[in-house]
Amino acid sequence: MANHVLLTSEEHRALRINPSRGADFGDAVMSCLIVPSEFRRVQNDYPILFRLTPQRDRFQALAMFGFKPGENLFLDGTRWDARYRPLALEIQPFLIGHAATPGGDKQIHLDLDSPRVATGGEGVRVFDDVGRATPYLERVAELLGELDIGWQATDGFFAALNRHELLEPLTLEITLDDGTTNRLVGYHGIAEERLQQLDAAALGELHAEGHLMPVFMAVASLANVAELIARKSRREAARG
Repeated sequence: MANHVLLTSEEHRALRINPSRGADFGDAVMSCLIVPSEFRRVQNDYPILFRLTPQRDRFQALAMFGFKPGENLFLDGTRWDARYRPLALEIQPFLIGHAATPGGDKQIHLDLDSPRVATGGEGVRVFDDVGRATPYLERVAELLGELDIGWQATDGFFAALNRHELLEPLTLEITLDDGTTNRLVGYHGIAEERLQQLDAAALGELHAEGHLMPVFMAVASLANVAELIARKSRREAARG
C-alpha cells in the first residue's frame, strides 16, 4: 500500500534512497508506463505497445520487459541489462504532487512504503546536513519535470492516433527455442498500413504537432520483439 507524503528537508533530512536494481525493489515487472517524448530512447531496447486502461477509457503506452506478469527479462539479479530505464521507473520512489496553491510549482512527493527507502546508513542521501538538495535529488527533480511534461502531452498524442485511426489490435505469437508457444493479447500497435496511406497534409499535421517521430519510434521498436523472445529462450534454457 502506497504511503505518499510531501518531501521536505525538515521531515526528511536524514532520508536515504537505495538505487539498487532487483526484484526486491519493485523491478520484477513485465512492463512500464512511458510517455511519447521518451519513445526514441525506449525503442533502442524495448518493444513499445499500447493498451487500454482497466476502465477502457483511454490508451496507455508501455515499454515491454517480458511476456507474463512479474517477468522482467532485462533484470538479471541486481543488474539491469539495458541502456535505458524508462522515466516512470527511474524516479521511484518519488512522484509528482499537485501545487500547494493554484498556479504554483508542483511538488515532489515520496512513497514512504517503497522498498527503496533505505534504513540505517545505506543508500544515497536526498538532503545534505544543512537541508539542501543533493545532486541525486536535483537529478530526480529533472526527471520528474521531464515526466510531467511528457504526461501533459500524452492526451494530445493519443487523440491524434485516434483521429487518424493509427491504432489497431495486436496479437504476438511467441515461439521459444524449445518449441513452446505463447500468445500476448490485449495490446495495440501502430497500424502501419494505415500510416503508409496518410496523405501529405495528415503527415504534416502529425509532424507539426510533434507526434510523427514517436509514431515512427513505436513502429521501429517492434524489431525488439525478436530479442525479447531470444532473452526468454535463454532464460528458459538456463533453468533447464
